[in-house]
Amino acid sequence: MRFAISIPQYARDSRFDDDAFRAFLRRVEELGLFESGWVQEQVIGAAGSLAPLQTLAYAAACTEQLRLGCAVFVLPLHNPLHLAKEISSLDCLSHGRVEVGVATGGRGRPFGAFGVDADRPIARFNEALALMKACWTEREINFDGRLWRLQGASMEPKPVQKPHPPVWFGGSAPAGMRRAVRHGDGFMGAGSQTTAQFAEQVKVVREELSAQSREPDTFRVGKRVYVHVEDDAARGRQALEDALTRHYGRGGWSEHILAGPAEECTAGIRAVADAGAELILLNPLVDDAQQLERLAAEVIPALS
Repeated sequence: MRFAISIPQYARDSRFDDDAFRAFLRRVEELGLFESGWVQEQVIGAAGSLAPLQTLAYAAACTEQLRLGCAVFVLPLHNPLHLAKEISSLDCLSHGRVEVGVATGGRGRPFGAFGVDADRPIARFNEALALMKACWTEREINFDGRLWRLQGASMEPKPVQKPHPPVWFGGSAPAGMRRAVRHGDGFMGAGSQTTAQFAEQVKVVREELSAQSREPDTFRVGKRVYVHVEDDAARGRQALEDALTRHYGRGGWSEHILAGPAEECTAGIRAVADAGAELILLNPLVDDAQQLERLAAEVIPALS
């Protein structure tokens, strides 16, 4: 079992606490318990969430060893050439510490607001990912797609990591899990999925690994866990529920969160690991610095 931590990426009321941000990341590296730090992407929303790539570039300048990822980019909403260039640049700036999460977005995404055809997100996703990989790996890019075409093009610099940064897939449909095994390096279960739902997803992943004759150790499985360590369980659950309602603009998170005394949070995280998660992405959302200390002192040691 390995651990990752969410990176605080908020500028509520247009105020960004750079001192707290730098101190948080310094402490994460000092603790030595986390292999990576992750942000999310929320372009439209009232949570005050900073853009992921800019936040990760700032984080790269504040750290030396921590790997840095986004879970996830909704790929059909992006121009793959721009995104490939930005990720390659970030991998160079961080000296090869980038992790890339991608997803199709599914129903309910405001595709029209981005000028994207909502009827064919999967086709757009597949072609965009193939083009990004071509940009990262090919000296001369010759790409003849339905949406994008390049002949005799180049994109430099290439990523530091070869052949490219690890690509994690998000999603909830079985087809997405199978797509992840065919084209990705890992699957990241969403925080909005219960442990039972995640366990079913892992079954699909393992079946596809077998069907593709792919060695399991070439593909990682992780899950985001919304967690809040609080001696008063009711107060902890309310704090996390309120934070998620602010972030996503809707409530109803009680089945998807872990909140309460350290032993309860530990048991919940162990259940996620038992369901198949090799990487646990801990996402407090409230009192990040305080939660980091409690997770490091009271929860992670009990899981070793």
